[in-house]
Amino acid sequence: MGALFTKDTQAIFWNNNASAIQRMLDYDYVINRTKPSVAAIVAPTSGNKFEKFFYGPDEIMVPVFRNTTDAAAAFPNADVLLNFASFRTAYDVTMEAIAIKGQFKTIMVTAEGIPERLARKMNQQARDAGVIVIGPATVGGIAPGGFKIANVGGTIENIINSKLHRAGSCGLVTRSGGLFNELSNIISINADGIAEGVAIGGDRFVGSVFIDNLLRMESNPEVKYMVLLGEVGGTEEYKVIEAVKAGKIKKPIIAWCIGTIAKHFSSGVQFGHAGASANADAETAAAKNEAMAAAGIHVPASFNDLPHTIAEVYGKLRAAGTIGEIVEPELRSVPKVRRKKEFICTISDDRGDEATYAGYPISSVATPETGFGIGDVISLLWFKKRYPKWATDYLETVIKTVADHGPAVSGAHNAKVTARAGKDVISSLVTGLLTIGPRFGGAIDDAAKYFKYANDRGMSPAEFIDYMKKEGKTISGIGHRIKSVRNPDLRVSGLKKYAAEHFPSTPLLDFALEVEKLTTSKKDNLILNVDGTIGILMVDMWRALGYSEEEIDGFIEAGALNAFFVVGRSIGFIGHILDEKRLGMPMYRHPTDDILYNVELADEI
Repeated sequence: MGALFTKDTQAIFWNNNASAIQRMLDYDYVINRTKPSVAAIVAPTSGNKFEKFFYGPDEIMVPVFRNTTDAAAAFPNADVLLNFASFRTAYDVTMEAIAIKGQFKTIMVTAEGIPERLARKMNQQARDAGVIVIGPATVGGIAPGGFKIANVGGTIENIINSKLHRAGSCGLVTRSGGLFNELSNIISINADGIAEGVAIGGDRFVGSVFIDNLLRMESNPEVKYMVLLGEVGGTEEYKVIEAVKAGKIKKPIIAWCIGTIAKHFSSGVQFGHAGASANADAETAAAKNEAMAAAGIHVPASFNDLPHTIAEVYGKLRAAGTIGEIVEPELRSVPKVRRKKEFICTISDDRGDEATYAGYPISSVATPETGFGIGDVISLLWFKKRYPKWATDYLETVIKTVADHGPAVSGAHNAKVTARAGKDVISSLVTGLLTIGPRFGGAIDDAAKYFKYANDRGMSPAEFIDYMKKEGKTISGIGHRIKSVRNPDLRVSGLKKYAAEHFPSTPLLDFALEVEKLTTSKKDNLILNVDGTIGILMVDMWRALGYSEEEIDGFIEAGALNAFFVVGRSIGFIGHILDEKRLGMPMYRHPTDDILYNVELADEI
């Protein structure tokens, strides 16, 4: 009960309705909200991770999710769902949202024409869960100066003219979205604006009805009186009448049911909304207006007299001291011209007095006394997280482990040949780095990928080996040219020892060692090699740090593991390049006796 929205309310927007979202964000900026009202977007068919919108003169990134459940988990404080799905999908979207216990307090459904059987089931499910549904067939609602749904109130200019930029004293409830805007303007001219407004929707069966909203406004101290705009059709106005008679609603109500012209037609007529059709005398606008007036509700003689009635009731409340003076807040102006940014950076910022790494000033991480190492800088700039020391030490261990593997490997060979051709350090380094890929360094990526794939799906070591065989793939991370069970790789031994002493747990490494038992039983050099150990322990590290399996898969697919090999091996390549420069080695030419020549006379065409 009480206020429906506040200045801290955030929503998840279902369906990427860019213009409606931008209007919400423009409103947020104008009224000086500290954080945007749209926390996230749900767009099931979108492949984007975010969408850019303007917040005043600057752009912001709004995350995009494929489903409501993931969006809700990422933003647990977003308690409003703005359901802009079509009438074919809106029911399912709403039911999914209701099922997320404790998340959404309010759900707005803009679609009209949801089958009545489904609408009634949806509305009852929401009531049972304590969720307020606004709609179907609605433009939504607004808490002026706090939060507005999508297109309510129209343009910023109209919003300010209608005093919807700050709270007034009236609670407004209508069926019609168009007349909601019109009444907001009427109330602003004849009174001080509205404190809260809801357009409940035009379909015959809507979620929250007149009485629900008026009872809430009765308990909202910001609302001093209420305006109700009903219409021909339905009997919801009679619930309000009974509440007034029973003393449940004590604040003044001004009410009018539109559609009184229907009595001048010889046969039944339906107005614009699905519910705007009288099926009995009691459902006519005239009958409801008479009944409300009889109950003591302020009912004007006609719609044209409504402004006068509002001014009269407001004036009496002002004179009685119930309504005080409203201080107009300072507003910001939305720039007329805004320029989209071409690049996005979320890891560092050089605009202030000092550049930052993921929010940390460089001076706070650079020197030894800060306690930050290379692993910390990598965790900040690559993953935007501050990792614990055991994890950053592991990252540094990986870099040191892969730094060099002698001059014969393809990358070092290329770098040396280029350096001997007289090229600079950067050119020589690049030629070495260009060899890193599926056959050189790629085993780290693939080991992490395939061992994780098997482990995620609960394969046994034997099933994993059989799976890789059927796929026609060798098991990346298994096998060494020289090392074996009897002649272990000390780099692997060191990594395993470090993990045993410092990692919280190593489930994927444990699985890989069980695989190794089977492979070495066939051939003793089919051991878990250094590439495999690095990649597998990276997965165990990320799991221990709390990343989801999807996030870890994203790191692997993005090439984060290969990036560690690139950084580490760059140290070795540069060492070889400087070695060539220091020795003053001449241009390299490969010896002809090491080339198999098989050149035949070309065929003539």
